[in-house]
Amino acid sequence: MKRHVGYTIVIIFLVIFLVLSYSRQQKRVRQVLSENERLINENRDLRRSLDINGQTARQIADRKEIRQRTEGTFVERRTYYRKNWKQFISVNTSDYRTGLLGGIKDLKIVVRNQTEYPLDQVEVSVQYMKANGDIFKTERYSVHDVPAKGSRSVDASSSRKGQKVALKLESITSQPMNFCWSVNKPAAAGDADPYMCVPQ
Repeated sequence: MKRHVGYTIVIIFLVIFLVLSYSRQQKRVRQVLSENERLINENRDLRRSLDINGQTARQIADRKEIRQRTEGTFVERRTYYRKNWKQFISVNTSDYRTGLLGGIKDLKIVVRNQTEYPLDQVEVSVQYMKANGDIFKTERYSVHDVPAKGSRSVDASSSRKGQKVALKLESITSQPMNFCWSVNKPAAAGDADPYMCVPQ
């Protein structure tokens, strides 16, 4: 009888030990996942800062190039901006939150316009990506009335899945700049100014 009681006590202690060990292990797993999420967010923020700094450096260099080209030679500014629009117009995301097990919240699409002309409409597609790189879903957004030398943002929908997003410019229209670009309309070979809306 005493032996059975001893076995029972040993089994109870083993069960308690295993439960405590499992609980500590789960706590460590949650800590590791939380730390990984924090590192992923910090890495994303650093990449965004580097991209913005790189864009700023390119814009400074572009402005110098404009000044150099306009000294002694007349260059129509709208033509220059149309031909070099990728150096002056960009799309990025705001800081957004990702869930512990996936999901994206508080996402904004930000269009920056460093030209001297406002943009009427910018079309952007947003791909919500899973951790393995697969696309969960794709949505399209329109950003209207982006001011010259300024930016404008729109709220994007949240996603119950996904760890990151990828942006793709689809089209840009600016009547003041006489600029019409679309990813589906490649520039014609030999056209010196292919993104002019209305030939002059």
